[in-house]
Amino acid sequence: KRTYIAEVVGRDPETDLALLKIEQTDLPFLVFGNSDNIQVGEWVIAVGNPFNLTSTVTAGIVSAKGRNINLLRQNSEYAIENFIQTDAAVNPGNSGGALVNVRGELVGINTAIASETGSYSGYSFAVPVNIVRKILDDIKKYGEVKRAILGVRIQDITSELAEKEGIAEFKGVYVPDVIEGSAADKAGVKKGDIILKVNDIDVNSSSNLQEQISKYYPGQKVKLLINRKGSRKEIEVTLLSRDGKSEIETT
Repeated sequence: KRTYIAEVVGRDPETDLALLKIEQTDLPFLVFGNSDNIQVGEWVIAVGNPFNLTSTVTAGIVSAKGRNINLLRQNSEYAIENFIQTDAAVNPGNSGGALVNVRGELVGINTAIASETGSYSGYSFAVPVNIVRKILDDIKKYGEVKRAILGVRIQDITSELAEKEGIAEFKGVYVPDVIEGSAADKAGVKKGDIILKVNDIDVNSSSNLQEQISKYYPGQKVKLLINRKGSRKEIEVTLLSRDGKSEIETT
């Protein structure tokens, strides 16, 4: 029941997040959890102010992970969509509210709903806190988000794609094209490769691969496990920024 004047420290349209600063001490706060550890079927609680109802709490379960709903990509091809999907009731006014686990740890930021009416009708979506943590750290440190780019077109493996390209396993993310001069191109990633892991973490969807790469900075190295026509090989990639640079520039 208190109001503060906030300074906008920075914003990131590609995740629909912003960092605000207020001059106040001794405020209660949430502890960050680990969204990588969230399991489908796990109970979560959504907090927000829907319909001008202050501090409303709803509960549900995680019904899917790594969900891409093409909400943010309408404005940017670099937008990261790897939402936690829940069936906790979320309505207009919940955006920016906390999604917490049963231990009271922050695991996501409520962002969107799937609705044909504009109100809750079954599913809501939250940005995973592991993405939030990187975005906020960047804004605090640099005033903007420093994104590393792998430089490949990516595609989920479907039965149609598997049949067309002769893919035996439904694992990994397919690379239909490699951008010339990109980090992946310089490291030797080829068109038709299937990316199975990023630094020993399995990736089985385009959104999951994007999230893993989003955790790193330009100039950092990542280890990719590649399936190339049935044989596996490891490739080390030095990530670049959007403008092709391998180091972070401060502004």
